[in-house]
Amino acid sequence: MKWPSRNLRVAILAGIGVCSMTGLGFAAVPLYRMFCEATGLNGTTQRGLRAPGSVGQKITVAFDSNVAKGIPWKFQPERRSDTIDIGGRDMAFFTATNTSDHEVSGTATFNVTPTYVGKYFTKIQCFCFTQQTLKPGETVRMPVIFYVDPKILDDPDARDVQEITLSYTFYPAESPAIAAAAAKAN
Repeated sequence: MKWPSRNLRVAILAGIGVCSMTGLGFAAVPLYRMFCEATGLNGTTQRGLRAPGSVGQKITVAFDSNVAKGIPWKFQPERRSDTIDIGGRDMAFFTATNTSDHEVSGTATFNVTPTYVGKYFTKIQCFCFTQQTLKPGETVRMPVIFYVDPKILDDPDARDVQEITLSYTFYPAESPAIAAAAAKAN
């Protein structure tokens, strides 16, 4: 059997390299999100189905809202903070209003600070990574259901935290494909 020419081998290897790097590029976002969810890295929260139940201690959760350039919305929490039972299920509402004269779509991302407590903040239901489309002047009310895991009390670095900030930022959603990719990453 005769081997292909050196140039053909280099071209084949380069093609394999390009395909591999492209695949890795597409897989990077979901893999990074899974890693952050597992470790709480960068304030990434956890996802859960139900709260374990109150343990008799309280913590304050502050709510922050931001809107990126290019999205003409007024976006804010209905309450700036809430003192909740650790382990107990809680709900907060955010409102968004389209202040423009045309339909605008946006997608929210989130984070928790201090970042090292992200692994103890668990969302049951959230509007994040779901494309929201608002008509001119339209206002929507969006809930987030969450709890703070009682395991926070066992962590020597986190047990003395008195306040956790849950922050959302809305970005323009350029296309349904971008929103779909973000939803899959969540």
